[in-house]
Amino acid sequence: MEIDKDAVGDVIKRLRRAEGQIRGVIAMLESGRDCAEVVTQLAAVSRALDRAGFKIIATGLRQCVTAEEDGREPSIDVAQLEKLFLSLA
Repeated sequence: MEIDKDAVGDVIKRLRRAEGQIRGVIAMLESGRDCAEVVTQLAAVSRALDRAGFKIIATGLRQCVTAEEDGREPSIDVAQLEKLFLSLA
């Protein structure tokens, strides 16, 4: 499955944002910030990574459905997409 170029740009933005958040979490730990604050930021990073993964899967699903509507063979099947989706859950 090849990822749509528009989706790639969106996923990269999300991953760069998560990268910045991770650097922030490291700085929080190094400066001795409160445990609850650190965990809150880690949860935000986790959600950002999940959204990036789901965007990739959604793109694959869209390609699969579009291919079937056009009478073409999808490059990835629904079972593979389901397995990818569940790996993020």
